[in-house]
Amino acid sequence: MHHERRIRDRLNVMGVENFLPVQKVVRQWSDRRKAIESVVIPMIIFVRVSREERNRVLEVPAVQHYLVLPGERQPAVIPDEQMDNFRFMLDSSEDEVRIINGLLTPGERVRVIKGSLKGLEGELLKNGDKPRIAVRIVQLGYATVELNASFVEKIS
Repeated sequence: MHHERRIRDRLNVMGVENFLPVQKVVRQWSDRRKAIESVVIPMIIFVRVSREERNRVLEVPAVQHYLVLPGERQPAVIPDEQMDNFRFMLDSSEDEVRIINGLLTPGERVRVIKGSLKGLEGELLKNGDKPRIAVRIVQLGYATVELNASFVEKIS
């Protein structure tokens, strides 16, 4: 069972700056539909801590380790711009944001010019005939959301 919300609450009590990516989604059961708050990346909570504070986070029950990139020994650091774009996508998108692990062929750089994600910059991807905009988080893959192709413009 995942305990992300309890860990987030414990980190808040400790005064550790953290971010648990969640979004409201509608789930369908056999007898009803319900809007729920869903964790976007299971078993991952982002923290902003100094080198000296790292061990405090590991003292929280159920926290196992920091994400470490292959061949590295230090915890992965996500640049502020990537995290800001990811948060903006989660906060502003009316559609479900999905995480795609692995490597994708980067597409054209685009800027959203209409809709709730106006101003977001990312890469345009195609999934069949449905365009998606992707925000790359180098350490994790891509966060993607479906949008109307007329809502984006190419960045030169």
